[in-house]
Amino acid sequence: MAEEEVVVYGVRGSPFSCRVEIALKLKGVHYKHIEEDLANKSPSLLKYNPINKTIPVLLHNGKPLTESLVILEYIDETWQGYPILPQDPYERATARFWAKFIDDKCFPAIFKACWGKEKERKKAAEEVSELLKILEDELKEKKFFGGENIGLIDLAAIIIGYSLGVHQEAAGVELLNREELPRLCNWIDDYVNISFIKESLPSRDKIIAYLRNRLGSGNVSK
Repeated sequence: MAEEEVVVYGVRGSPFSCRVEIALKLKGVHYKHIEEDLANKSPSLLKYNPINKTIPVLLHNGKPLTESLVILEYIDETWQGYPILPQDPYERATARFWAKFIDDKCFPAIFKACWGKEKERKKAAEEVSELLKILEDELKEKKFFGGENIGLIDLAAIIIGYSLGVHQEAAGVELLNREELPRLCNWIDDYVNISFIKESLPSRDKIIAYLRNRLGSGNVSK
């Protein structure tokens, strides 16, 4: 194939799709985005991800890859240029740990605090508070989790940098404030205002409306 074919099957409002597209932009890779309707998944999505049937899917020269953190590492290893993961083996392993921490711990707690059963929300909000404090401490005095430039942890943390604020506003809860977590709030300001990241983010109003309609009153068990 004379020219590489790179396709992302995703959803504009999904932080998991967003992190993949940001990584491709960091590498300067031209790609095609195919928007999926998760209520009516395309035959292509089901073909390329028959096991989990989820987005995102990266299709590179006809070969599919799934799971966003796996895709990020593939992007870093496949295309030269901007380094997403550190070169040092220990630092690479540490970055992987924090990316998994965000996916396995932070996102489920945020979702439950905003959209879980009423009796579960307070406990989940307390858990989110503790998890965000851990990230605040990990950030230390660095501008980004990756140091002076964004890296794997920052890409994974789009869940905190963008999605957290959207879920908060849609659900009418407060899980993050500047007084308690100043470094994390400064990181968010610096992160989402990077031009190509800002351009990659979906419409805040549309996502809030979607969440309220999909997960708000009457759609989530109280």
